[in-house]
Amino acid sequence: MYKIVRKEILNPSVKLMEIEAPYVAKKAEPGQFIIFRIDEAGERIPLTIADFNREKGTVTIIFQEVGKTTKRLGQLAEGDEILDFVGPLGVASHFEGLKKVAVIGGGLGTAIAYPQAKKLHSLGIEVDTIIGFRTQDLIILEDEMAAVSDRLIVATDDGSNGHQGFVTDMLDKCIADGADYDLVIAIGPIIMMKMVSQLTKKYGIKTIVSMNPVMVDGTGMCGGCRITVDGEIKFACVDGPDFDGHLVDFDEAMRRQMMYQFEESEQKETHHCQGKEASNA
Repeated sequence: MYKIVRKEILNPSVKLMEIEAPYVAKKAEPGQFIIFRIDEAGERIPLTIADFNREKGTVTIIFQEVGKTTKRLGQLAEGDEILDFVGPLGVASHFEGLKKVAVIGGGLGTAIAYPQAKKLHSLGIEVDTIIGFRTQDLIILEDEMAAVSDRLIVATDDGSNGHQGFVTDMLDKCIADGADYDLVIAIGPIIMMKMVSQLTKKYGIKTIVSMNPVMVDGTGMCGGCRITVDGEIKFACVDGPDFDGHLVDFDEAMRRQMMYQFEESEQKETHHCQGKEASNA
């Protein structure tokens, strides 16, 4: 069993948990993920490693309560335990030979972008970080990002936090102002990563995106996380999750993401109704 040693509410629907998992923490690197299961009857859910502490033997995960399992996880408290916590899985990010990098996080993708920025900063690489949210109330990890960035820009769609616009607007301005990036790392909704990749392709800047498709086993056996990269089928769990943003077929990835919308909404409604019945019992 894996104990929850710290729990923090980052915004109304996003929670942070620090999990006691010494063997995972010992090997974890930025870009990798875990798959957890709350109990024997639970489904397997992949989550990117948001941080790790080798000395304490802990791994931090950040998740949004969007479905039955993540809502159940969000109801657990410090001291509670979960059954399975498997990892680290996936290919770790590599940052050799870089001088200046832009790290882009969109919404919950900021939690995945954080360990990337932290690693780059620790290597002495100059880091410009741009994170975007719909509104100020949804902003997460602003202080943490500021601590590992040479420059941090926080943008909101509605302008409630000073910079109004999308992350692509901020990135375009940075490049136009003379920022000479060796690499751009974009992590967030698929449409955001697509737009960032289209922008950087115009400037000829190498771009890495983190793909998070439907995943079951995390070992490449189920094939559920397949995406097309440069015309070839890849599996995000074993070939990624980092891929060249200029080569990913984002349109196909978005179509696959929409395939289970009906089942997901049906499951949410069932879970909501069961919860209401339980509260009225």
